[in-house]
Amino acid sequence: MITRPARPADPPGFLALATEVEHGFGPVVDDPGFRRAVVRGIDRGRATVVDGADGGLLGGLLFGGEPPVHHLHWLVVAERARGAGVGRALVEDVLRRQVLARPATAEVVTFGADHPGAVRAGAREFYERLGFTPAEAAGPGPEGGSRQVYRLAVG
Repeated sequence: MITRPARPADPPGFLALATEVEHGFGPVVDDPGFRRAVVRGIDRGRATVVDGADGGLLGGLLFGGEPPVHHLHWLVVAERARGAGVGRALVEDVLRRQVLARPATAEVVTFGADHPGAVRAGAREFYERLGFTPAEAAGPGPEGGSRQVYRLAVG
């Protein structure tokens, strides 16, 4: 599996992936702010992807922050590729290529423990398997569900 920096031609692939997770995050594909964030992330070199054999994207990750705190803003894996290591590859790629000054911290905001999507999406377990630990509560998501910060010390 090969990760690569996202390219200017990748926004449609990111949006196609987003349609697969709107049930948990709300309608983002038609949101102009989300579309701008995807394009801006790609233009700034703050996005990484995994290509599928069919030419579509298997996964994508938008990230940001400033040393020593880095943020994973939006991670999505195509339904057909879940459980195959795509999400892990994306996170590890960002930590390897972007977190150069160490020690550092990587943070992500994901579903709160009481959010219905927490079980369905498996996001909390995914981040815990990567070594992230639950931290403080975050503001509610766009659909009104609870959110929680997860942190990883990068040494």
